[in-house]
Amino acid sequence: MTEVRPTAAASASLWERDEEVSAVAQAVDTLCGDRESSGGLLVFRGEAGLGKTALLAETRRIAEARGCTVWAARGGETLRSVPFNVVRQLLQPALVSMHPEEAREYLGDWYDIAGPALGIADPGERPADPQGVCDGLVAAVRRLARREWPLVLMIDDAHWADQETLHWLAAFTERLDDLPVLVVVARRPCDIGGPGARHLDAVAAASDRPVATLSALTPDATAGLTRATLGEHADAAFCREVWAVTAGNPYETVELLAKVRDSELEPVEARAGDLRELNRSARGGGLVARLEQLGIDATRFAWAAAILGTGISIDLVAELATMKREEAVRCAELLGSARILTHPGPETGGAGDGDLEFVHPLIATAVYNSIPEALRTAMHGIAARVVTDSGRGAAAAARHLLEVHPDADEELVGQLREAAREHLAVGAPDAARRCLERALEEPPTPEVHPYVLYELGCATLLTVPDRTIDHLRTALGMPGLAEDDRADAVVRLSQALVHNDQLEEALRTIEAEAARLEPGPARRRLEAVHIMWEGIHAGESGAPDRSQRLADLARNCTGRDNSERVLLILRAFDAVTHGENAEEIVELCDRTLVNGRLAPGLGWTDNEWGIELLLMLASSYAYCDRLDRAENLYNDAVRAYQIAGWSGGHLALARAYVGVAQRRRGRLRDAETSLREALPLAERVGRGLPLHWTVTCNLVDTLLARGHVAEAWEVAERYGFAPPYPSTIVLPDPRSVRGRLLLAVGRVKDGVNELEAAEKAAAVRGHHNPVLVPWAADLARALAAEDPARAARLALDVRRQAERFGTDSAIGEALRCAAALENGQRAVRLAAQAVAYLESSPCQYEHAAARVEYGIVSRSVSELNRGLDLARSCGADGLVARARAELATGVGLR
Repeated sequence: MTEVRPTAAASASLWERDEEVSAVAQAVDTLCGDRESSGGLLVFRGEAGLGKTALLAETRRIAEARGCTVWAARGGETLRSVPFNVVRQLLQPALVSMHPEEAREYLGDWYDIAGPALGIADPGERPADPQGVCDGLVAAVRRLARREWPLVLMIDDAHWADQETLHWLAAFTERLDDLPVLVVVARRPCDIGGPGARHLDAVAAASDRPVATLSALTPDATAGLTRATLGEHADAAFCREVWAVTAGNPYETVELLAKVRDSELEPVEARAGDLRELNRSARGGGLVARLEQLGIDATRFAWAAAILGTGISIDLVAELATMKREEAVRCAELLGSARILTHPGPETGGAGDGDLEFVHPLIATAVYNSIPEALRTAMHGIAARVVTDSGRGAAAAARHLLEVHPDADEELVGQLREAAREHLAVGAPDAARRCLERALEEPPTPEVHPYVLYELGCATLLTVPDRTIDHLRTALGMPGLAEDDRADAVVRLSQALVHNDQLEEALRTIEAEAARLEPGPARRRLEAVHIMWEGIHAGESGAPDRSQRLADLARNCTGRDNSERVLLILRAFDAVTHGENAEEIVELCDRTLVNGRLAPGLGWTDNEWGIELLLMLASSYAYCDRLDRAENLYNDAVRAYQIAGWSGGHLALARAYVGVAQRRRGRLRDAETSLREALPLAERVGRGLPLHWTVTCNLVDTLLARGHVAEAWEVAERYGFAPPYPSTIVLPDPRSVRGRLLLAVGRVKDGVNELEAAEKAAAVRGHHNPVLVPWAADLARALAAEDPARAARLALDVRRQAERFGTDSAIGEALRCAAALENGQRAVRLAAQAVAYLESSPCQYEHAAARVEYGIVSRSVSELNRGLDLARSCGADGLVARARAELATGVGLR
């Protein structure tokens, strides 16, 4: 066991820390005991000066004594705007020590995604997805942790870590169950607000141990420390006064005792009255006065170091403080002897890439705040130039540029725009947003102003859609954007509106912009996007005119270029929703492909059209029973987003549609898994939005198919699968699925009402495809006893529409419905026909259901067993139970 009681010379912060040090020792022992052990997480929380840093230093000592690798990093109060600052501190030393090819090998596919954020690889041309970068960093640390076992990761002052690091830390600590690594986090209990607070709460929640809250020293511990520092002759009254003056704060106690020792003050009751004055000189204004006593050069050096905050090299400080290097070296030594600056090392628990760091964050804060405001602003401006000239790039200089007073500086606006581009390229859109918002304050010149707003809108598109809407509207209200840029801004604005569930406003915006343009590529693009949004508008009433207009536009399209391919996709999807002939729809879809693949410029990560258009194409194949082509497209989307590092809404939607294809094919277990994996991502994007509706609707539908009615209801209740419905259409129709759910839980009247509401909504839209909007078959079954005539009419309509659409699955489902309403030999005949059609379709769950139903009405043991086997393979537990019950009864079976 480690020595948990501090020796006479030990840090004050380890006095009365037996429990915390024992927890560290136990966690390190567990880590070292088994390479396959699960990870550990310790969180220490305490106010400034209560010994968090010293506790981490002791953690390092214990870990290294047991042969552990220790990586450490520290947040900084003035560095929170620097993205990935803390995670870079943590990982860069290990990665930089590797040969570039070795680093690429260890990070694998994540190298190009996480590498730029870590500063070891050049960023790509397009903005990186923040969630993808976070996932890449998690994967990178997981791989490195297995290589470096036993590994201890320490983060000090986590409350001052940048948001991107906290995002990674929250995600990483959630996945420690199968990773032998110990994570130790120290933070203050201060409120930081926003996403950072949520991430810190998530870190605390991930630990299987309660957060250890550090308390101040007791009078007895303070007396023991005083005598250990000054000698056993320190009397009780003097020791009590030390405790009273410092309130038991370990850091303040150490500093005060150091001042007592330096001043050769006798530790006796008669001199206890001098302690308060000495304590004032060791903190706050007293610290500043002490700094001034070291001379103007030392003060300038300390100020420059505080401005830099991190990477404090003597050369950079000398340039910022405008002094010669030898003079800077002398100042560094002077500030070191005064316990203001020190060399980075294990004893501080920190890690850095500079020559120096402040002895304690409290000192760094006090020195920074002591700089006169005007001078501090000017020094940040100089620091931006110094950092840029050192080759660290615009992004590294950005945090200094953010502090400069606005002055209509064109060059500064350009630097901030460049910094924003660099931030976006590594997956830090919030940092890019701060740069562009600051550029607006400058302000930019009239020619540049709309472009800054346009770039700001693009930067917030994936994270804050409502801000995107405001910025792009303002940009479009200004003169200056070139025609193609205006068109792109309008398309992005419409995307933000659609994803913010403001589809009607998106349509009006596109229409107004298209009307002001002369015929040409920009106008054609806007007209196509307008048609696309019309096609997914759940409340559109002018569907027949629009469909005819679209049919006319697409009639002569051969798919020779992307503008024609877009029209063909839109036409095909429109035809699917209206239940037109499936073979003709597939022929339209095929014309959009080049050698069976998506055409260049229409890929999943191409920004011109967005994900919606390609989902229309894949879904058209899926509902026309061409599930092989649909699944290829959906899986291509997942791969494309994973390779590009897009782990946000795009990947969630792609995964959800993989689940849709699996549900259509009858692989219900796989479908449930895919949709449940997509659900947390959809939750992160936001409830009430199209992505969330798609995931919840299909998960409820899949659970109902499996016969898991209680789970389906629980999902619906927990995730808000209930009216009001979104302004965009969702596949399959959510009203129809909710109606089926209500019937399944026994709320028949409510279910009938919901299905009738689905009937009215479908009539307004002209949606007559019984596969996409399956209200009629369920309503017919629900009304069979109460109103058989209406039920029969509904079943007949379903069959007529299914035969018009022409797929085996649609016709087979219509025949299943008709058979359910009949008795005797007519029911047997219809059920047999349903089996024949569904056996030829790729929809194995429906085939299994038809087999079971045919076995029941025909009283056939062989058919029931065939249906039972199919139901088992699909994971349709409800069908399995139904078939087994019939077989167990055995009454009348042949």
